Amino acid sequence: MSTSLIENHVAWVLALLVVPLAAALVIAFFFRRQGGFSTFISVAAAVLIAAIAGHVIFRTSGDVTLHVPWLELGAFKLSLGFLVNDLAKLMLAVVAFVGLLIHIFSVGYMHEDGHRGRFFGSMSFFMFSMLGLTVADDLVMLFIFWELVGVSSYLLIGFYFDRPSAVAAANKAFIVNRIGDFGFVVGITWAYWHFGTVDLAEISARLGGLEVAPVTGIALLLFCGAVGKSGQVPLHVWLPDAMEGPTPVSALIHAATMVAAGIYLLCRISAVMTGDALNVVLAVGVTTALFAGFCAITQKDIKKILAYSTVSQLGYMVAGFALGSKYAMQHGESLAHTAVTAGVAAAMFHLTTHAFFKALLFLGAGSVIHGCHHEQNIFRMGGLAGRMPLTFACFTMGYLALIGTPFFSGFFSKDAILLLAHEVNGPVFWLLAFGALVTALYMTRLWLIVFFGRTKSDHAEVAHESPSVMTLPLVVLALLAVFGGVTHWYPEALRGLLAFVPHAEGSAHTLVVGVSVAVFLIGVLTAYFFYKPGAAEDHLEKNMRPVYRFLAGRLWFDEAYNWYVANVQDRVAQVLSFAEHLIISGLFVRGSAAAAGLIGLFARGTHSGNIHGYVYWFFAGLAALWLMAFGF
Repeated sequence: MSTSLIENHVAWVLALLVVPLAAALVIAFFFRRQGGFSTFISVAAAVLIAAIAGHVIFRTSGDVTLHVPWLELGAFKLSLGFLVNDLAKLMLAVVAFVGLLIHIFSVGYMHEDGHRGRFFGSMSFFMFSMLGLTVADDLVMLFIFWELVGVSSYLLIGFYFDRPSAVAAANKAFIVNRIGDFGFVVGITWAYWHFGTVDLAEISARLGGLEVAPVTGIALLLFCGAVGKSGQVPLHVWLPDAMEGPTPVSALIHAATMVAAGIYLLCRISAVMTGDALNVVLAVGVTTALFAGFCAITQKDIKKILAYSTVSQLGYMVAGFALGSKYAMQHGESLAHTAVTAGVAAAMFHLTTHAFFKALLFLGAGSVIHGCHHEQNIFRMGGLAGRMPLTFACFTMGYLALIGTPFFSGFFSKDAILLLAHEVNGPVFWLLAFGALVTALYMTRLWLIVFFGRTKSDHAEVAHESPSVMTLPLVVLALLAVFGGVTHWYPEALRGLLAFVPHAEGSAHTLVVGVSVAVFLIGVLTAYFFYKPGAAEDHLEKNMRPVYRFLAGRLWFDEAYNWYVANVQDRVAQVLSFAEHLIISGLFVRGSAAAAGLIGLFARGTHSGNIHGYVYWFFAGLAALWLMAFGF
C-alpha cells in the first residue's frame, strides 16, 4: 500500500474521532440551551460518522495504523496509537450504524424535553469516546477512552439530575466501575513493568518463554476492567439501576455499545490469556449468565427486565470468549500468535447480533413507554398489540431473536457458543442451555403481559403508536434482528473475523440444535402456562412466594455492599481520619509549625543588637565548623 494511500486512510480514521468531538464541543459552548440546533448537529454528526465509518470499513484493505510520539520519560515511551483491523471494523460497524439509528429514534423520544441540547451533546461525546476506544492501539490509549466512556455514561445515566434516583444511579455506576478500573490500571502498570511496553502487538510478540504466573495475573487484572464495564458478577449491580436515564441511553450505552466494550477489551487482550486466566473468565461468564437470568424473572419494570437480560447475554459473550480460547489451546493454537480465535469470533458474533436485537428491544420498550405516557410497570400495560401494531411487530422480532428462535439472528450466535461449550466443557454446555431456557421464560412473560389481554391502567388505555421517526429505526433493527445471524450475507469487509465462528457438523450439530430448540420451547411453554396472555399479577409472587422472594433478593448483593460500606469502609475511614488529624495534621503539620516557632523564639532571643556579641557568635560558629571539618 502506498504511503499517500496510508496517510489518506489515517486521515479518515482521525476524522472519525474529530466529527463527534467537534459536535459535542459546539453544542456545549454554543447551543446547549437550543434543543433544535443541538438535535440537528448531533444527528448530522451521527450521519457523517456512519458515512466515514463505512468508508474506513469498505475502502481500506489490511490494517490501518497510526503511531504519533506523545510522551517520553527515560525508557518510558508513549505514542498516540490507532489500529483498524478486522476486529475494529466489526465494532465500528456496530457503534456507528446502531448509534445512528438510536440518534434518529431520540429525535422523537426527546422532542418535548427542555434539556435535549444537553442530551444530544452528551450523546455526541459518548460516540467520540466509544469510537476512540474501538480504534485505540495500546493499553494506555484504551484506558484513556475507557474512562471517557465512563464519564459519558455518568452524564447520560444522570441526565434527569432533578430525580434523586437518577443521581444515585449515575453515582453508583461511576463508583462501581472505579473498582474494576482500578484493577485495569494496575494490570496496565504490571504489563509495562513485565513486558517493557503497553503496545498490544509488542506484548503479543514478547510472550514466548515468559513465566505463566505473572501473565495470568496481568490477564486477570485487565479482565477486572471488563467485569466492571460489562456488568459481570460481582460488579453487575450498577447496570440495572442505570436504566434511570432516557430509554435511548439504555439502548445505546447499556445494550449496543458501552457495556459491550468489556467484551471488545477481552478480544483485544486475548493474547495474554493463559489457561488459568480463562478458567476464571469462564466461571464469571457462566455465573453471570445464569444469575442475571434468574433476576429478570421477578422484575416488573420493562427496562429492568431488559437490563438483566443484557447482563445475562454479556455473560454468554464472556463465556463464549473463554470457551473458544480454550478450544484453540486444545487444538495446539498459541493465542499469542493467532490473530483471531474461535473465542474472539464467537464473542464478537454474539455481540453484533445482540446489538441489533437488544437495541431493538430497548427502543421498542421506549416506544411502549412513550405511548403509555411513561408507564414502565408491565403489569399496568396489556393489550398493546392492537394499539401499537408496528411497535408490537418489531418488538416481537427482537424478542424472538433474543430467545434463540430458529433462523433468527440470536439463534445462530448463541448456538456457536453452545457448540464451543459442547466441545470444551460438557457441564458448562448444559448450564448455558439452561440459561437459554430461563431467557425464553422471562422474555415470554414480558411479551405476553405487555401486548396481550386487557389494558390494566389508564395509561395503557390511551396508548398510541409512536411517530415514524421512532418507528423507522425499529423496522431497520427488526430486519437486522431477523437476518443478522446469516454471516455469508455480511459484506466481505466484515466477514474476515466472522469466518472463524465455529460451525457444527454431524452428531454435534444435531445435539446442539436439538437442545437449543428444546430449551427454547420449554421456556416459552412454561411462561405461557404459568402467566397466560395479559396476566394482571405475578403468579410466581402469588403462588410461590418463598421462591419469588429469593429471586427478587438477587442474592442480596446490594445489601452486602451497603453493609460493607457502612460497617467496614466507613469505620476504616473514621480511623484513617483520626490518624490524619493526629499524625499528619497534628504531628507533622502543627508539630512542625510549633517547632519552627520555638526555633524562631530562641533565634529572636539571640538578636540583642550588641555588635560585640555578634562577633563572638561569628567566631564561635567558625570554630564549630572547623571542628566538624577537621577535628581537633
